[in-house]
Amino acid sequence: MNVIQIEKQLDIVFHDRVLLKQAFTHSSYVNEHREDTFSDNERLEFLGDAVLELSVSQYLYKKHIHMPEGEMTKLRASIVCEASLANFARDLQFGEHILLGKGEEQTGGRDRSALLADVFESFLGALYIDQGFGQVLKFMDEHVFPKITTGAFSHAMDYKSQLQELVQQYKNQRIDYLIIDEKGPSHDKEFIAQVKINEKSYEVGIGRTKKEAEQRAAKNALDTFSE
Repeated sequence: MNVIQIEKQLDIVFHDRVLLKQAFTHSSYVNEHREDTFSDNERLEFLGDAVLELSVSQYLYKKHIHMPEGEMTKLRASIVCEASLANFARDLQFGEHILLGKGEEQTGGRDRSALLADVFESFLGALYIDQGFGQVLKFMDEHVFPKITTGAFSHAMDYKSQLQELVQQYKNQRIDYLIIDEKGPSHDKEFIAQVKINEKSYEVGIGRTKKEAEQRAAKNALDTFSE
C-alpha cells in the first residue's frame, strides 16, 4: 500500500498518514500480522458512517429546497446504501490500495461491495479526523455530489410530488401534465411532456416513457421556480 499514491490520486495530503493507512486496513490483514502495530478500519468506518449521513443530508437540504422530508430520506438512503458506496469506491480505485489478509484476497474481497463500502466510509472518517468536516464536504463535492446532480439517483426522486408540494402552498392551484409530442418508431419512442399550472404552460421534459417525460418536466419547473 502506497499512501503517497493515494494522496496524489485524490489530491489530498494527510497530516497523519497513519490514519489514511488505517482507513484501508481490513481486519483480516491485522489478524495475519499480529506482530505489527496495525489497527483495522472498523472504528473509522463507524465514524465515517455518521459523517457521510450528515454531509449528504446537508447537501440535500440546501440543494433541493422544495423536496419534502420523506423524499429527502428516500434519496439519501439510495446514496448511502452499500451498492452506491461500493461504486464510489470503485470509481476512486480504492480497491487497489486495501490491505487484505490472504484468505480475503483469494476469495475476491478486493472487489466485494460490502468491503469497498466499508473502506469508503472509513476514508471519510479518517479525513474528518485529519482535516475536519469542511474537507469532507470538499471531497464529496468533487466525487459524490456531481453524481446526484447528473441524475445517477433520479430513480429515487419523485419530482412530481415535490412540485405538487410546492404548488399546494397556494390555494386553488391545479397541476396538469400534457404529452404535447412524441417522436421515433414504436420500439424507440421519445415523449415530450409539458407542465400546466392553472392552465398556464410551464416547462417541458423529454423521456423514453410518458412518466419519465412528466418527471423531467416537473424537475425543470422546480429548477425554474428555484431561480
